[in-house]
Amino acid sequence: MKIFPGIGAYLASGEPKRLSVAIGNFDGVHLGHLRLLEEARMRAASSGSRTAVLTFVPHPARLFAPDRAPPLILSLERRLELCEEAGIDVAVVEPFTRAFAGIEADAFVRQALVRDLGACEVVVGYDFSFGRGRSGDVGRLAALGRELGVGVTVVPQVSVDGVPCSSTKIRELVAAGRTPEAARLLGRPYELEGRVTRGAGRGRGIGFPTANLDPDAELRPALGIYAAHARLLDGPRAGEKHVAALSVGRNPTFAGAGAAVTVEAYLLDFEGDLYDRRLRLEIGERLRDEQRFASVEALVEQIRRDVARVREIS
Repeated sequence: MKIFPGIGAYLASGEPKRLSVAIGNFDGVHLGHLRLLEEARMRAASSGSRTAVLTFVPHPARLFAPDRAPPLILSLERRLELCEEAGIDVAVVEPFTRAFAGIEADAFVRQALVRDLGACEVVVGYDFSFGRGRSGDVGRLAALGRELGVGVTVVPQVSVDGVPCSSTKIRELVAAGRTPEAARLLGRPYELEGRVTRGAGRGRGIGFPTANLDPDAELRPALGIYAAHARLLDGPRAGEKHVAALSVGRNPTFAGAGAAVTVEAYLLDFEGDLYDRRLRLEIGERLRDEQRFASVEALVEQIRRDVARVREIS
């Protein structure tokens, strides 16, 4: 997939102009987003065009209401990777600035989409809005499409067992520790990805060496102990996947209540150095709350039980 840092960069590249464009933030790349991408592929096949996504950085809420901006489920890099896996040819990542947000709705369609990107098909979700003050809606987009000879497809809400697939709902479920339910909306396990950093080394000292992950994305699951799978993303044995016991918490047995939250994974049946390696944790069932133990011995005994439970269910 070719990636362009904005509509202007795509225009300047001299790339062919005929695109079927799915528009959105795509945070999570959940089943609703995948339906948009599937529709873009279908429109591209019928129109003889290439598939594209138009997405925005930062999230618009960061510009207008930074205190209320949602934590991102995925990094931009992972979002684009998943879009590529879904069959998208081109990604245009538009910087979301006040100048861009101030473009009138009709001008966004006429100039940005049609003139600059050469969109022949546009795919959006049912709640899509655009233009200055979010004055444009799917009805206006459809009318402009008819006028300009551009196909417009509006994808209705996608639900799973009556639960709407939305980034907001996924954040809510993850924050509550209901990661299997979030996975049903994502169409894959909820994940944390990042680089392994050096921690305090306590896990190794008690016989359970952990990989301390510095996640790329912002969203964290509820504090507690989880079953997970860890995939090595680089270095020796890249691609290997291991069952893991995951702790998201403040290490209350060793640290105070105000300690920073850490993400630590104990990879079962793994030996090797993971420092500075990239790791993806696919998070499954939440086993229990984190808790403070009266002794290191009591902590170790509970970890043994947690590991046995993880092995049993994974």
